[in-house]
Amino acid sequence: MVHRVAVVVLDHFATLDLGVPGQVFRVAETPDGEKLYEIVTCSPGGLPVRCDAGYSVTPDHDLGVLETADTVLVTGVHGGPVMVDGTLPGDVRAALQGHRRVMSICTGAFVLAAAGLLDGRPATTHWREAARFASLFPLVELDPDVLYIDDGDVLTSAGVAAGLDLCLHVIRRDFGSEVANRAARRCVMPPSREGGQAQYIDRPLPDPAGTSTAATRAWMLGRLAEPLDLATLAAHAGMSVRTFTRRFREETGLSPAKWLTGQRVGHARDLLEATDLPVDEVARRAGFGTAVSLRQHLHAAVGVSPLAYRNTFTRAVQV
Repeated sequence: MVHRVAVVVLDHFATLDLGVPGQVFRVAETPDGEKLYEIVTCSPGGLPVRCDAGYSVTPDHDLGVLETADTVLVTGVHGGPVMVDGTLPGDVRAALQGHRRVMSICTGAFVLAAAGLLDGRPATTHWREAARFASLFPLVELDPDVLYIDDGDVLTSAGVAAGLDLCLHVIRRDFGSEVANRAARRCVMPPSREGGQAQYIDRPLPDPAGTSTAATRAWMLGRLAEPLDLATLAAHAGMSVRTFTRRFREETGLSPAKWLTGQRVGHARDLLEATDLPVDEVARRAGFGTAVSLRQHLHAAVGVSPLAYRNTFTRAVQV
């Protein structure tokens, strides 16, 4: 069954945010080319909505189409009452209630928060608007430092590029990594960036050639099953431990240990999805050593055990 994504567009909409779901979900297909998502776009009353770039768009639907949606996605906004005093028109607020899954890109989180959907829940938005968001919606557990947050039935992301990451994450959650990876290739973007990665990395001017950690990161990816301590990594990069750690964080936004754990979790997820290997063997190949360690790290990343993750993926592929 095709999964219907309804995109909500309001006045002052963020231009690139509007294009993201139509591009990413549109290219999610089975190996036989069968489309897995249908994208519909709506606005209050089905009326034209205007952006700050000097043009308007007229969606094909009004907010009534949300009643038929499997997922409701709200694009970012660059102005209007929701950004000033945190309020929404009553019809928009009502239309956003009671859906199976709701997600936002960038400042679309302001819309979800104004609708009361984020109270007491973790959420993120663009780092530049974090202070404003926190003052308007103090009941939300805001984390302004991450790319996106998946809280089950409510998902939020940072700026437009993080919206791409979130859409790919949702495709992977719905249909597995093989489908998500094909969609990423169609969009000419990396297959995934973990949601916990930093939004904003303050990059200094490039250092002389040969001082990047990129080669060591590639080397690490080929040796995920091996023990990789910080001294070994620094030696491979030809740096002191202190210099390597600092440069690694500058380039990735993460410590070497956190980055490595994320890659190992990703590899374990791929193995759980694509193979019938026992969990102990998945843990060994992913570099966690034991099933207990894998279970702890996978639960921290996606909230489920390895067997539950494999079963969920199997059900998703059969949809």
